Amino acid sequence: MNIIGVSAFYHESTCCLIQDGRLIAAVPEERFTRVKYDRRAPVNAFRYCLEAGGNLSPGDIDCIAYYEDPVKKLARQKAMGLAEHEDTDKPERDLRNAFGVDCPFIAFDHHLSHAAGSFYFSGFPEAAVFTVDGVGEWATTTYGVGKGKDLKILEEVHFPHSIGLLYSAVTDFLGFQVLSDEYKVMGLAPYGKPIFVDKIQSLIQMGDKGQFKLNLKYFDFSQAKRMFTDDLAVLLGTGQRVKESEVGQIHMDIAKSLQVVLENTLLEKVRYLHTIAESENLCLSGGVSLNCVANRRIHREGPFKNIFVQPASGDSGSALGAAALAHIKLTGKRHSEERIPHVFLGPGYESETIADLITQSGIKAHDFRGKEAELLEAIVDRLNEQKVIGWFHGRMEFGPRALGARSIIADPRDVTMRDRLNALVKKREGFRPFAPVILEAHMNEHMDIGETSRFMTETCLVKSKLDLPAITHVDGSARVQTVDPQTSPRFSRLLEAFNRRTGCPILVNTSFNVRGEPIVCTPEDAIRCMANSQIDSLVLEDFIIDKAQIPAFLRKAAQLAPGPFRDRVESDLHPLLSGNLERWRPAEGVLPEGVYTFV
Repeated sequence: MNIIGVSAFYHESTCCLIQDGRLIAAVPEERFTRVKYDRRAPVNAFRYCLEAGGNLSPGDIDCIAYYEDPVKKLARQKAMGLAEHEDTDKPERDLRNAFGVDCPFIAFDHHLSHAAGSFYFSGFPEAAVFTVDGVGEWATTTYGVGKGKDLKILEEVHFPHSIGLLYSAVTDFLGFQVLSDEYKVMGLAPYGKPIFVDKIQSLIQMGDKGQFKLNLKYFDFSQAKRMFTDDLAVLLGTGQRVKESEVGQIHMDIAKSLQVVLENTLLEKVRYLHTIAESENLCLSGGVSLNCVANRRIHREGPFKNIFVQPASGDSGSALGAAALAHIKLTGKRHSEERIPHVFLGPGYESETIADLITQSGIKAHDFRGKEAELLEAIVDRLNEQKVIGWFHGRMEFGPRALGARSIIADPRDVTMRDRLNALVKKREGFRPFAPVILEAHMNEHMDIGETSRFMTETCLVKSKLDLPAITHVDGSARVQTVDPQTSPRFSRLLEAFNRRTGCPILVNTSFNVRGEPIVCTPEDAIRCMANSQIDSLVLEDFIIDKAQIPAFLRKAAQLAPGPFRDRVESDLHPLLSGNLERWRPAEGVLPEGVYTFV
């Protein structure tokens, strides 16, 4: 049985394939089109799922599982005056036309899909499920319980009262992009002091049981350009920060205060959930569950013994949940009783394919085919020379975190590395922290974590005797990834090689992309990204390309302009490096300005 799970038409459109009870593939459309958070029908992701499933045809698909209820969602949009149409069949019709399928189409409630995307992939036989995001159809926070194949929502909080929208509104006030930069506010928070906690707390009133209410005096979700009213500026004693302007201490203090209120609110509601769920296991999902700092407090201070966070907690992960729910509906049983072992669910490329690309592109490269030990030693040589390495190996990760398939890696002991990566490689704000990746055998020696963290869903304190300035945040914390040799064998062997030479089993690990672009998917994407940044060396499977080996014309072309303009320039120079030009439809894929999480 082949079930395609889909989230689409709002944010980070995604397809996944569950085939005969196994999760075979999952990938967001943005990785193919290079339009960040692409919201269109995920045609390219669907095609990849067909390929990964054994070169299936659209006729082989038994069901399309959709991540939200179009009827309920349209009702909310109409109530808000935001409906672009009144056709509740449009999502189904558009997907059928895009995919060319004639199979059953089953839609599930948004928060149920989120909850299923966590519970059914957690490996827990039973668990409490806490889902928090901006808004689904009407629900913004839900409390549920799962047991075996059954999953039930026990209580809901409805729009406009939303923890996610509170965080997004203050993100907007701080001059960052809504539905994109909330994690920047989380990263900014440790630089501040919680002097605005009382004022931020006045924005949300706790209610009985799982309920709460926003003080709507300070919010206006019907505006096109912002999510807050003028009263918020009066309350906080400052105006909205201008985008891309200097980040001042007051912005850091607001971020810190917001983070504290978020964590306290989540902890209070998690404790309530524990009283009604009667479980020692907790599954977290929804976009707010990407706040790994809050996840740490929930884990350390909350009442649950065991916690699982869906690695792609946003809308991408709800595609998995919809597919899992459809599997139960069609077969009467849960698709798997096991925890998802890894998220390497995207495209991978053979060394021979990469060799052909390198040859035809006129790029000189070091060829280590059949010589992995020499390859790893050559990479360690470059790391010891404080070089920044683009690492491209195996199938691409699913979710927002780089986990050793499409990563930028560097020496965490270099005191200049964080600023260098932010300014010259990632081209982003200087306050942003970088994550460490560490061998699981050494994690407790260097990190106060206690258990494995393979998906980077939680922070911890750094306790290493080594000086690790590149991965230690200002508050002494880090968002750590622990590496399992079974699921990431080559990445593990690289860490082992680096440890043998340096006594440090840790590397900087950040996503392989530059600001404003999705994580790279193809070898061509990786070469373009290297040419458009200060990455020193690129590892493409069994090949190493050093910066000097990139032809001058390609380096110049890649630096001329971002996005589609750069791709068009490159297409005039070499067709193999042109990107997905024939599929480029940026005006359709980019989220319209002023449309926020409630759409």
